[in-house]
Amino acid sequence: MKIEGQLTRWDDERGFGFITPYNGGQEVFVHIKSFPPGSPRPTIGEQLAFEIELNGDGKKRAVRVSRLMKRRPAVKSKVSGDSVRGQISLLPIVLFALLLLGLGTLWQLPAYWFAVYGAASLVSFALYAWDKSAAAHGAWRTPESTLHLWALVGGWPGALLAQRLIRHKSVKAEFRAVFWGTVALNVAALIWLASPGGRMWLAGMSIG
Repeated sequence: MKIEGQLTRWDDERGFGFITPYNGGQEVFVHIKSFPPGSPRPTIGEQLAFEIELNGDGKKRAVRVSRLMKRRPAVKSKVSGDSVRGQISLLPIVLFALLLLGLGTLWQLPAYWFAVYGAASLVSFALYAWDKSAAAHGAWRTPESTLHLWALVGGWPGALLAQRLIRHKSVKAEFRAVFWGTVALNVAALIWLASPGGRMWLAGMSIG
């Protein structure tokens, strides 16, 4: 028998959440695999119909989930990372693009720097997308250290874009703290290497 309820909690990175039935009772666990293949990612507040099965340890879980077209009175949602994810700003990318243009004008920044950041950002975005897909399907995950390394070497604009567009790695406080640390280090290193002193140091390294 189908039960109707509202999705009141959802962790998009790990691909599971909880549905609050309209007829009362405890929240019911639901996994991304219980939604129709190819359907849009779940969002908090969605009206759902589902059936209940017991898993191996006797706990209830929602299966054969479908979305309802009709509207029901809203169930108060619990605080979720979705609201935080929606607040991620892309302003740092715009400001960084202006910084690159400014350095190019002031210190004749070589054009290959733009290519380096573009390529690293593409790799970072792809790694985030792969990791999110792996999280949803229980496959091999990309280590967080790898994501941070690519952000450090110049891929952080692509990483930030992935956090905003595909909503991955956008809630975990520890991860975001390290991420912004890599951004600060990368930008500081760029400014120094683009300066006359940094260019002289690079030239000395190449000669040596």
